[in-house]
Amino acid sequence: MSDFVLKVALGECESSFSLENAVCNHGFFMMSPNNWIPSTKTFQRPLRLFDSTTSVMVSISHPPNHSFISVQVHDLDTLSLLDQESISKQVCRMLRISEKVEKDVREFQTLHVEAKDKGFGRIFRSPSLFEDAVKSILLCNCTWKRSLEMAKALCELQQKVIDLKPIGKRTRYMRNQAENVSGKKVKGRVTGNCPSAKELSSLDEDFLKQHCKVGYRSKRIIQLAKEYKKGTSMLNEVEEMFELLCDYEDEVGKLSALPHYSYHSVSGSSFTQEP
Repeated sequence: MSDFVLKVALGECESSFSLENAVCNHGFFMMSPNNWIPSTKTFQRPLRLFDSTTSVMVSISHPPNHSFISVQVHDLDTLSLLDQESISKQVCRMLRISEKVEKDVREFQTLHVEAKDKGFGRIFRSPSLFEDAVKSILLCNCTWKRSLEMAKALCELQQKVIDLKPIGKRTRYMRNQAENVSGKKVKGRVTGNCPSAKELSSLDEDFLKQHCKVGYRSKRIIQLAKEYKKGTSMLNEVEEMFELLCDYEDEVGKLSALPHYSYHSVSGSSFTQEP
């Protein structure tokens, strides 16, 4: 089976973008299921398709002197437009590829010359805010080595959860894949993805604690997953507000440049406070 190659345009980010700098700028890129390959400057990990349940393994690279990121989706011949959009959105979030981010990076580097010289400005993120939140919980009150172990255990657990579910055409490769992206045989199966809120909310607190050795964090993670799934967590509000602000700034400009009496227009509220 051949791979599907998706091209993600860099747009305004083309002149300043470096894949290595966008990925390897803080420790999250080392946490499972992320995998950076220095020799080829390739970033690998599973990403989710539009259905939010099916994961596919991808390899992300930046061909020299090209205006796009190459996303190689392994073991799939075709991808629907919705799936392509889903993967592109996750890639852009991780690598901070957007016109707004590029403006912010340029402003920051204008103030910090050393950062510009080193190509620093984009802070690596996970494909979703929920994954970032879970990994932040794994950083609490422990060594970095322990955080890495817990992240790996969560991904391995996610693979086991997938294996217990009925298999469909699009998830079949997750069970049957016996080769890594270089074509060499490997032992075992492909590493699982970071569990989604839906997957974690279905688990028992003690079960998660026992299988992933996350200790007291199990309660926090399960609670967060259940609230996020219901749409009642603060993360949901943060995501909605961020999208709202981005849309507004694209149309009007930065909030910092607005007079106080214009803030209500961001949320659509008719309320204004008297000075």
